[in-house]
Amino acid sequence: MLLEYPLVLALVLLFIACSYWCKLRQESLIFPHMQLFGSSTMGSSFLLNFLKWLGIVTLVIALASPYSEEEISLDPKEGYDIVLLLDASQSMRARGFDENNRDLNRFDVVKNIVNDFIRQRVNDNLGMIVFGSYAFVASPITYDKHILSKLLDQLYIKVAGPKTAIYDAIAQTVTLMHDNEAKSKIAILLTDGQNTAGTIPYETAISLAQREGLKIYTIGIGRPGEFDERVLQKIALETGGEAFSAYSSSQLKEIYKEINSLEKSEIKTQKYLNKHYFYIYFLFISLMSLIFYLLLRAKKGWA
Repeated sequence: MLLEYPLVLALVLLFIACSYWCKLRQESLIFPHMQLFGSSTMGSSFLLNFLKWLGIVTLVIALASPYSEEEISLDPKEGYDIVLLLDASQSMRARGFDENNRDLNRFDVVKNIVNDFIRQRVNDNLGMIVFGSYAFVASPITYDKHILSKLLDQLYIKVAGPKTAIYDAIAQTVTLMHDNEAKSKIAILLTDGQNTAGTIPYETAISLAQREGLKIYTIGIGRPGEFDERVLQKIALETGGEAFSAYSSSQLKEIYKEINSLEKSEIKTQKYLNKHYFYIYFLFISLMSLIFYLLLRAKKGWA
């Protein structure tokens, strides 16, 4: 518990000093056997003094305005809009991409690394598009990272067919982001192959991305020559992104770390202090104590 005006507590010292130096002068009455009278009223005098000082002290505490405070942080959620484009074609079944576990296929390795990336983007809205022979929205743009991770875990190879429709995935991303008002719109395209399916030509997909202000980072994974490095570099260059190549899981992890550092959301958290005041309780105790004090004193005629 805190005090808004702690210096007010000094009034207690003033009351204590006054109890010694500001006593009322009364005429003395002499009674025989005075010691018997004093012993019979000792308990009553203690109760009166207790009520009087309880009323004074709690009144001073009430004047000092006791309170507690709770800090409330509000995240404005003004991060980036990021769409993850994941290749789920048949070629993602290949194994040996993970140096530590050669039995894992590429798609399982990618899912684990992308899951880590999702957890790190705490201030951003993320969406997911999966492509194979066609592209579909696996998750709309959302702030709920838990649901996004669960959806990612449920994806499997050839969920969108065996081939690779890269340009359709880019066009689908533009459609997904079209109504969003985020200042930065980013796509991270991962594939281990070349465009072998779809209905959208390259020029159309890139033109749509440029008009939308979509920055595309491209990642080619697998062995050299399996993915079209030239096209991936061209996509990144024409949309303001960067192109990366990963020939192992450790390299892929580093690429996602680098993208994470390149596109860092600068979010200023808003903090508020919520104060709860308690002076009313001390004021109530003080009032009741002084009322009982006056009633008992008037009833018994005690000084």
